[in-house]
Amino acid sequence: MKKIFSILIIGAFLALSVSAFSADGKTLFKRCSACHGKDGSKKALGVSAPLKGEKADVLFKKMKGYQDGTYGGKKKAIMKRNVAKLSDEQLKALATYIATL
Repeated sequence: MKKIFSILIIGAFLALSVSAFSADGKTLFKRCSACHGKDGSKKALGVSAPLKGEKADVLFKKMKGYQDGTYGGKKKAIMKRNVAKLSDEQLKALATYIATL
């Protein structure tokens, strides 16, 4: 019984650790900084508005739009590919982090 309980506790801890890591906005933003700059002030590919100064809810809505194809201009395929596999939790964490830049 103790062994089963220990396995369950360890499993729960690992699941929470993976979930917490996967929703770390700062870590997720590292991929974004290549185009958007380390502080979000760069125009990605010279065409997008800088992310710096945007509110988290606006950023989240835009990223969801990129995911479903309802938002973005000529180069939206790049963003769609970058956010395609992110969960809503990850997108919220990313948007919240970017809003602090």
